[in-house]
Amino acid sequence: MKLVTVAGPPSSGKTSIIIKTIGELRHKGFTIGVVKFDCLSAQDEEIYSAHNISVRTGLSRGLCPDHFFVSNIEEALRWAKEKKFDFLITESAGLCNRCSPHIKDVLAICVIDNLSGVNTPKKIGPMLKLADIVVITKGDIVSQAEREVFAYRVRQVNPRGMIVQINGVTGQGSFYLAKLVEKTSTIETLQGATLRFTMPGALCSYCLGERKIGDDRQIGVSKLVNFRGEVDCEEKNRLRGEE
Repeated sequence: MKLVTVAGPPSSGKTSIIIKTIGELRHKGFTIGVVKFDCLSAQDEEIYSAHNISVRTGLSRGLCPDHFFVSNIEEALRWAKEKKFDFLITESAGLCNRCSPHIKDVLAICVIDNLSGVNTPKKIGPMLKLADIVVITKGDIVSQAEREVFAYRVRQVNPRGMIVQINGVTGQGSFYLAKLVEKTSTIETLQGATLRFTMPGALCSYCLGERKIGDDRQIGVSKLVNFRGEVDCEEKNRLRGEE
C-alpha cells in the first residue's frame, strides 16, 4: 500500500485537491482511503462521504496535533491495510503553521493558496519547507503576476520541492498530481520511521492544564520576550527551563 501525507493551512483547499486527485486515481482502478487529522472539529467527513470516499476523522482537541498525528498514524495505516486500499491519504490542518506531519520516505504534499499573501510561505515552516510537492491553489482568482510572485516565494522557502498549480473547483492540474502520487513507493509499516522535522519543543504548566496567569504558575519550558532590552531575559528563560 502507498501512503501520502497532505498538510496545509486551514481553507487552503486541501480537501478539494484530495477529492480531485482521488477521482483521477479511481479512473485507473485504484482504491483510496482518507484519514483526516484536525484539532476541534471537522466537517470534511461529510464531503468525502458524499463522493463515496472511505474516511476516518481524528480530533486532537486538547492535545498537540503533531503528537496526536504520530500517535495514530501507524493505526491509520493498519486500518487502510485491513480495508485493502491501494492508497491512504492523510490530511492535516497544520493549525499552528509549525506542524510537521511529514515522514521520511513517505510522499509529502503541502497545499497553500495564492490568497494567503506573498509573505505567507516564509511563515509556515517545515510543513512547507520539507514537502516533496507544493500545491498552490486559487490561482484563478489572482493575476498572472501575482501567481508568479507567490510561486517565487514558495521556491525561496523550498527550492527542492515540485510546485503544482491546481484549481480546486475545476480540478485542472489534478491529473498531473495524481501521476506523481501514483509513483510513490509502497510502505508496509511505519514502525521505526522518522519524522522529517522535530515537533514543537514545549512542555510547561499550561500544557499540563494550568489556567492561572503569573510568574509562579509558569513552570517548565517557556520563553520570554525582551520588551525593554533587559539583559536577564535569556537567563530567566534558561532558569525557567531548568525548573
